[in-house]
Amino acid sequence: MGDMSYNWYVLHTYSGYENKVKNSLEKLIESNSLHEYILEIVVPIHETIENNSGKIKKISKKVYPGYVFVKMTMSDEMWYRVRNIRGVTGFVGPTGKEAVPLDQEEVRFIESYTDGNRYSLYKVGNSVKIKSGILKGQSVIIREVNYNEKKIKASIDVIGSNIIEIDFCKLDKS
Repeated sequence: MGDMSYNWYVLHTYSGYENKVKNSLEKLIESNSLHEYILEIVVPIHETIENNSGKIKKISKKVYPGYVFVKMTMSDEMWYRVRNIRGVTGFVGPTGKEAVPLDQEEVRFIESYTDGNRYSLYKVGNSVKIKSGILKGQSVIIREVNYNEKKIKASIDVIGSNIIEIDFCKLDKS
């Protein structure tokens, strides 16, 4: 294995194939023991709760339809294997033939969607306690998570049900 460097790359996929591509990549990793070459695969999702005629339902929308983010070490062989997965049209780069890694700011944004991130604690429908401010100690129900702005929208029962916006830093992570 040696000293490998890992970067985040973006795959362009056919519309609606994002999860199929992610599953195919996971199968490729398992069947070929490529765990040291591909570390993470992310299809960023934005979750909200919608109230439709009194029926509350959880809605998940892809943040970037048609794209899958992969943290991997790049080589000719890995480029070829990933590029040839059904549903992948190419790597995002000037030609689609050369894969360009994301820059640091883009990496921070994508990593806010990864499972290892502490913000993954904030899932729509979960209850969380406020740790500071005027509502300290109150429990709220998460209605929407905005990883980009690091905020949630939550409902709180104080004189009827109200929706409030709260920064991640004001929430108890336990």
